[in-house]
Amino acid sequence: MAKYKVEFDRELCIGALACNAVAPEIWPRSEDGKVDLTGADYNEQTKRWELVIEDKDLQINKESAEVCPVEAIIITKIEDDEGNKVNERIRGS
Repeated sequence: MAKYKVEFDRELCIGALACNAVAPEIWPRSEDGKVDLTGADYNEQTKRWELVIEDKDLQINKESAEVCPVEAIIITKIEDDEGNKVNERIRGS
């Protein structure tokens, strides 16, 4: 099963809540008016929140990324169906 990395640049987020409208359980609204990425870990090097997902969660996250007006959500395929490491940008800047 393929794996993907969802990266969220919270500093870039403007709080439009478009991703929240698509998937509120994945992108819940935070007290500061922006969103959080449920289950994500903060990467000190990239300064982004990161979450590894599988095929079953790709479509909803892709839809969330597509509606983000500032492209704060990036999705990259990191492993193919055979378990081989890849680096293929699916969505985002």
